[in-house]
Amino acid sequence: MGRIKTLLIKRTTRKLIIKFPNKFKDNFEGNKKVLAKIKDLEMDKKIRNSVAGYITRLIKREKKKKQ
Repeated sequence: MGRIKTLLIKRTTRKLIIKFPNKFKDNFEGNKKVLAKIKDLEMDKKIRNSVAGYITRLIKREKKKKQ
């Protein structure tokens, strides 16, 4: 099918990007570590990885638009 993300993943990602705009980069591993360090979040590994991947995808898309 494709890359279909649930509403929970999309909503969480948008909130995190607004709350911490300068912490996330276009690197999946780095975003995963940043999410692990944020104390307010308590999510399991699968959701954390999905959010980190979606953050990476959105940031890459924004960089591509700016070029």
